[in-house]
Amino acid sequence: MQKTPLYQKHIDSGAKIVPFGGFLMPLEYTGIRNEHMAVRNTAGLFDVSHMGEIWVKGAGAKDFLQRVTCNDVEKLHPGQAQYTCLLNSDAGILDDLLIYCYDPEKYMLVVNASNINNDWDWLKQQESENLVLENASDKISLLAIQGPQANKILQRLTDADLSSIPYYSFITHSLAGVKEVIISNTGYTGAGGFEIYAYNENVVQIWDAIMEVGKPENIMPAGLGARDTLRLEMGFCLHGNDIDESTTPLEAGLGWVTKLEKKSDFIGREPLIKQKKDGVSRRLRAFIMEEKGIPRKGYQITDLQDNIIGEVTSGSISPVLDNGIGLGYIQSGTLKIGDEIRILIRNRSIKARIVKPPFI
Repeated sequence: MQKTPLYQKHIDSGAKIVPFGGFLMPLEYTGIRNEHMAVRNTAGLFDVSHMGEIWVKGAGAKDFLQRVTCNDVEKLHPGQAQYTCLLNSDAGILDDLLIYCYDPEKYMLVVNASNINNDWDWLKQQESENLVLENASDKISLLAIQGPQANKILQRLTDADLSSIPYYSFITHSLAGVKEVIISNTGYTGAGGFEIYAYNENVVQIWDAIMEVGKPENIMPAGLGARDTLRLEMGFCLHGNDIDESTTPLEAGLGWVTKLEKKSDFIGREPLIKQKKDGVSRRLRAFIMEEKGIPRKGYQITDLQDNIIGEVTSGSISPVLDNGIGLGYIQSGTLKIGDEIRILIRNRSIKARIVKPPFI
């Protein structure tokens, strides 16, 4: 198992360490609910250095990314980021990722930790002329400061105007005495904030600085447990749970990042065109429990006549709502938002209702 450069910080802070994506990562420090609410109300700091970073450079970089991702890279301008997917030839989702555009010949891909090697192998298989691929995952660390006070806290460590960075945009600037740090306004919590990319040798300095200047706002370190419940409250997909090679973007509600009309052809396009024409047989739906119960991955979903119509892919208690929420694939048909369903929990049929995300 690999360790991030902040591993000892997590141990010293009393974190519960668990294996995740090939890394030993902090699940929680003071409790998932406590960390979750800190991010919703003030600010939390995550170590997400297990994520992978892959550079795509050269005159053929844009055309290459147009071919291997489903979103439209032509719409990206320097300083902007884009959410997209890598698809296989059947339109299954190999990974969901971010593309950072530096210029038309230089991009950085941010991929999921458990998929770094598979994504790298796939990209190398598709490699074309006038292209340089570099897997920098072992060199770059990633922090996420999230919450309504994140801007205020981070601003104390840089003379860049953070409020001027639009959503899904980034700058490269000095931060906490470290030069050439990528400061990105994206996020996976719905609480606002920034992602900070720095070289491994500098990330401890940045972590310490953020924790120190954030004391007036009671910033706290947050683990992967809170990160999961935060993203679930927003209805965001998690690769390996809600999306994988057996699911397509159209089934997962990711049609908004699937540009079938873009000029460049892309891997998986033809199956998606057919699926859009014929209609999907299942859809990823959000639901909220109407009776006491915690939905978990793998639990069966039924209609009111006890017919099995789907399966839960993500589920938990929402700390904000203090209620069970989840995502799951449900057979396409007559069920729609607002309709009642049942979740089978320990052989009990528990009431739930289909809703439109986000949950809060």
